[in-house]
Amino acid sequence: MKKRLATYIIALGVFGIVNTELGVVGILPQISDRFNVSASQAGMLVSMFALIIALSGPFATLLFSGINRKTILGLVVVVFAISNLVSAFSPTYSVLMLCRVFPAFLHPVYFSVAFAAAASSVPKEQSAAAVAKVFTGLTVGMVLGVPITSFIGDRYSLEVAFLFSAIVNMITFIGIVIWIPSMPVEEKLTYGKQLRIMLKPQLWMNIAATCFILAALYSLYSYFAEYLIDVTNMSGRTISFMLVIFGASGIFGNLCAGKFLSKNITVTISVYLLLLGAVYLLIFYAGKYMFPMILIIVIWGAVFAGGLIIGQTWLTSEALEAPEFANSLFVSFANLGVVFGTALGGWFLARMGTHSIVWSGISFLILASVCIGVKIRLFDFKESKSKTGNNSANR
Repeated sequence: MKKRLATYIIALGVFGIVNTELGVVGILPQISDRFNVSASQAGMLVSMFALIIALSGPFATLLFSGINRKTILGLVVVVFAISNLVSAFSPTYSVLMLCRVFPAFLHPVYFSVAFAAAASSVPKEQSAAAVAKVFTGLTVGMVLGVPITSFIGDRYSLEVAFLFSAIVNMITFIGIVIWIPSMPVEEKLTYGKQLRIMLKPQLWMNIAATCFILAALYSLYSYFAEYLIDVTNMSGRTISFMLVIFGASGIFGNLCAGKFLSKNITVTISVYLLLLGAVYLLIFYAGKYMFPMILIIVIWGAVFAGGLIIGQTWLTSEALEAPEFANSLFVSFANLGVVFGTALGGWFLARMGTHSIVWSGISFLILASVCIGVKIRLFDFKESKSKTGNNSANR
């Protein structure tokens, strides 16, 4: 029971951090008005945050790798709470930007430690399911963070919107202090030993596949509203409701993916790519019709969220000797995948029309499939053949 509660507390922290990162999207117009800056300048609050995560993730995680995990989790959520508190009363845009930049360095540290802590808190065969529960916080933060923060900002004020994230992070801190046991690093890995995993070619194949999977996901999801407006002809209010449905089904899909990964990682990711491809084809051919598209969104949300934990598990499966550093690589390259996916999806949208952005997602799916196929053929197949040969020799 205590282990399960600890997992949910860590997941709440993930929600608070993701809401800090993405929730600001829902209040950008208010920020622009408050500080008298352009929409593009206000948008820098989001893009700078993501860029710092992508660039600093592995290095920040290395820096904190020898510290008690409970201490790190508590430290990060306190920094995020203070950041949101100061943001609520920032006198200038520059101060607000500083409040965004500093905690962004610690964002990948929390995620890396959170995934590793969740996985280590249960038997090995249940690790994927435990990580899936942590990913639930990520899913809720990504899909519901924007509308929740937007609602609070519109209903109350910009200050209250920031204070909401501060309160979530402080509640998480209290939970960490009271219910999460001390998690000292039993065997401190040297920086060199952690960096050495980067020399494994099979890890780079997994990194590439994960990056392409995230790109495939976000090349469409980034233009979710545009697609439903231009192709399905949905109203703004209906789209907001669709986002909620998308997020709710995502929680279910996330937990299901964790269970399947616990059984067989390779089969799960192979089936997943086919399933996501099928969903994208359904979106392309049935996206013009309101009711079929509503059903597709339910399925899409579940498949989308499942891809996050599948990408994380696939990447880290080749770096079990340095789990926290591997998780930081996932955070960095996942963000890089988001950048690639959004860019190519935008190119398809501008050059070929909204309806054609589906093919940007399918293009990335093909690249991910190639990476996975090559990795299985060159490394996994060779390794299993070698083991079979050794067993025959021993007999």
